Amino acid sequence: MSPIQREALELLEWGRLGEHVAGFAGTAAGRSLCRKLPLAPSLETSQELLAQTSELLALDGLTEGGLSFQGVADLKRTVQLCAKGGVAGADELLDVATTLAAARRLRRQIDDAELRPVTTALVEGLRTLPELEQRLRFCIEDGGRVADRASPPLAQLRRQLASARQERRDRLNELLRRYAALLQDSVIAERNGRPVLAVKVGLAGQLPGLVHDSSASGSTVFIEPQAVIPLGNRLRQLEGEEREAERAVLQELSALVGDEQAALEHLQQVLLQLDAALARARYGAWLGAVRPELVADPLAPLRLEGLRHPLLLWQERREGTHPVVPVSVRVHEGLRVVAITGPNTGGKTVTLKSVGLAALMARAGLFLPCSGTPQLPWCAQVLADIGDEQSLQQNLSTFSGHVRRIARILEALPPAAADLGAAPGASLVLLDEVGAGTDPTEGTALAIALLRQLAERARLTIATTHFGELKALKYNDARFENASVAFDVETLSPTYRLQWGIPGRSNALAIASRLGLDGQVLEEAQQLLAPRGEGEVNQVIAGLENQRQRQQEAAEEAAALLARTELLHEELLQRWQQQKEQSAELQEQRRQQLERSIRDGQKEVRRTIRRLRQGRDLDTASLGETARRAGQRLKSLEQQHRPQPERRDHKGWRPALGDRVRVLSLGKAGEVLALSADGRELTVRCGVMRLNLELAAIEGLNGEKPAPPEVNKPQVQVRSRQSFGGRSPDVRTERNTVDVRGMRVHEAEAAVEEVLRSANGPTWVIHGIGTGKLKRGLRAWLDGLPYVERVSDAEQGDGGQGCSVIWLK
Repeated sequence: MSPIQREALELLEWGRLGEHVAGFAGTAAGRSLCRKLPLAPSLETSQELLAQTSELLALDGLTEGGLSFQGVADLKRTVQLCAKGGVAGADELLDVATTLAAARRLRRQIDDAELRPVTTALVEGLRTLPELEQRLRFCIEDGGRVADRASPPLAQLRRQLASARQERRDRLNELLRRYAALLQDSVIAERNGRPVLAVKVGLAGQLPGLVHDSSASGSTVFIEPQAVIPLGNRLRQLEGEEREAERAVLQELSALVGDEQAALEHLQQVLLQLDAALARARYGAWLGAVRPELVADPLAPLRLEGLRHPLLLWQERREGTHPVVPVSVRVHEGLRVVAITGPNTGGKTVTLKSVGLAALMARAGLFLPCSGTPQLPWCAQVLADIGDEQSLQQNLSTFSGHVRRIARILEALPPAAADLGAAPGASLVLLDEVGAGTDPTEGTALAIALLRQLAERARLTIATTHFGELKALKYNDARFENASVAFDVETLSPTYRLQWGIPGRSNALAIASRLGLDGQVLEEAQQLLAPRGEGEVNQVIAGLENQRQRQQEAAEEAAALLARTELLHEELLQRWQQQKEQSAELQEQRRQQLERSIRDGQKEVRRTIRRLRQGRDLDTASLGETARRAGQRLKSLEQQHRPQPERRDHKGWRPALGDRVRVLSLGKAGEVLALSADGRELTVRCGVMRLNLELAAIEGLNGEKPAPPEVNKPQVQVRSRQSFGGRSPDVRTERNTVDVRGMRVHEAEAAVEEVLRSANGPTWVIHGIGTGKLKRGLRAWLDGLPYVERVSDAEQGDGGQGCSVIWLK
C-alpha cells in the first residue's frame, strides 16, 4: 500500500473503525487482526470475505448462544518454540489441546456445503489432530500439572515424595510433643523452604538443629530440628528429580507439537479468519448494516441509499447522541465528478467520509449501514485530502499542505490516456474544500483544472467547495454533477440532508437579515450582487429547492395515501373474514337448533308409537302407523339439513426458484434459492439469513398452501450377500450392534474395537444420550482411527441421537 493510501486511511479514521470491530472478536489474535482491518487485495478476495461474513452471521443467529471461540488460544509462540526444539510449559501445551478441541467443534458447526459453501471450504482441509490432543490431555491435567500417568518414573518419584513428606511430618509432630516446653508456638513454620519450630531464645540450646531465622523481637528463634534435616535433604533431591522427569515429559510433548508445525499454523490461520469474519458479522448486525454488491466493472454505477456514517452511528448507539441523518448517493456510469456546495457544518465533509468508508468497508468484507442493497464498484484506491476540525488528530491544513497532498494523489492515479474500464479496480478521490486557502480567483481556476484532470484519471471524484464557479461545470460537461447540503433559513441551522442535482446557494444575506442586520446594508449588498448575476443564480437555485421540496412533499403525501389505502384494505379483509366467521357461526347455531328440534320430535314420536302399539284398538294402530311415517319424515329432514363435510380442493401450488414466499415461523417474506430433489425441502433467503426449511413451513404471499410432492414408491431390490462381494447389507442386526451404555469411555472403546475387527459393513453403537460425555468421547476416538470413514447418528427408528453408525473404509 502506498503512503498516500495509508494517509487516506488515517484521514478517514479507519483505525478507529477497526477498534470498533475488534470489540466483537472472540480471541486476542482476532482482536489484533480486526484492529488492523486489512483491505482485500482483489475483488475475488473481497467477495469471499463478504460471503464469510454472511454465512457466519446466519449461523450465529441460528446457533443457541451464538458461535463461541472459547478455548482458542494464540499458538504462534508455542508452535515456533516447539519447532525449534524448545520445551513449552504445561499450560502452553494444554492451550494446544483446548484449541484443537475448539477447532473440531467449530468445524462440525460450520460444515454444510449447501448453506455455507465458502466457510465450509475454509475448514474442509483443517486437521484437528485428535491423537495429539488425546496425548496432551492424557499427560497434562486441567490445572496445568503434569499427570502421574504421563511417565512411570514420574509416578514413582511422586510416591516417594509423598512418603518422605509424610515421614517428616510425623517426626515433626513427635518433636512438637516432646519439646513442647521449649516452644514459643505449637505450629510448624517454614523458613527458606524448610520446616522450623519456634523455640524460646533462652532454651534454643536444648533442641539440636539448624537455626534459620529469628523473630523481630529477638525472643524466638526458628530451628530446623536435626532429626528431620536428612529427610529435608532427601526431599530436595527427590523434588529435583521430579522436575527433571516433568521436563522429560514436556520435552516429548513439545517434540510432538513441533512435528505438526505446518498443520497447527494452518489451523491457527483458519481460526483467525473465522474469528475475524464473525466479528465483522456481529459488528454489521449491531449497526443494522446490509451486505453490499461489489461489481467488477470499474465504471459500474454506485448506489448508496440511506448511507449513515458508521463512526457517528456508533456514537449514537453507544453514547445516545443525536440520530445520524442518512444521505443517498447515486452515481451513473458516465458521471466522474460531484461538486458538493453548501454552508459550513452542513455535513459536506461527513458525506465525503461516509462514501470513502463505505468503499473501504465493502473491500474489507464489512456490511454497510445502508437501506436496500448498496451497489458499488470494487475500489482499488481510496485517496483523500481532508483537513477539518471534525477529526481530533487532524489539524486544519494550509494551502501548501493541500497542494503537496494533491500532487501525491495525482502520482498514484493512472495517466490521463489510460482506459479506466480496463483498470484492475476503481479509484475514488475525496477532496475537501478544493482550491481553498489562497486567492479565490486563482483557487477557483486551480480547482476547475484539477477536477477536469481527475475526471480523466479517476472513476469518481467527490469535492466540497464554496466556489460558485464550480457549479457551472455541470452545464458544460456531462461528467460533472452538483449536490448541496440543505440549510434552514428560519432556524439558521443546517439540516444535514444531501440534495442531489441542486447546487448550494449562499445564505449569508438571509442569515444576516434574520439576525437583525441594518436593512440599508443588506439592500446595498444586494445591489452589489446584481451586476455579477449572483442574485439571479440564487433565485434559480431557490426555485429549484422549492420545486424539490414540493416534489418531496407530494411524494410523502402519495406514500401516506398508499399506506392509508393498505390499512383500509387490511381492515376490509379483516371485517370480511369476521363477517364470514360470524355467518358460519350463525348457520351452525341454526343447524344445531334444528337438530335439537328434530331429535325432540323423534323422541316424542317414538313415545307415541310405543304407547299406541301397546293398545289393542285397530284405529289406534292405524294412528301408530301414521306416527311411524311422521318419524321417518323427520329423519329424512335431518339428513337433508345435516351439513356436508368441507372438502378443500388443493390447487397444486408449488414454489419455484426465485419465488417470494412467507416463512411461517418468522412471519416474514423470503426468496426461494434452492429446492431439494424430492421437493420436500427448500432453501430460503430471508434478509441476511439463509434458512433450510420443510415445505410445510412456508406459504405463498397470498396464503397459498404448498401441495405435497407426489410420492413414488421406491422399488426395493433384495440382493444376496454374494452380490455385495461379501459385504453385509446395511441393516442393523444383533451381530453388527454393540451396546456400551453404562461403560466408561475407555471400556466402550475396547468393546467397539472388538466388534470392528470382525465387521464387514456398518456397525451400530448404542451409547444413549445422557450427558453426552460417552458419545463425545467415542466420536473423538473414532475420528482418529485411520480405517473409519465416517460416523453419523442412526435413523430415528434405530435409536436416533442415542446410537451412532460407524462406516468403515
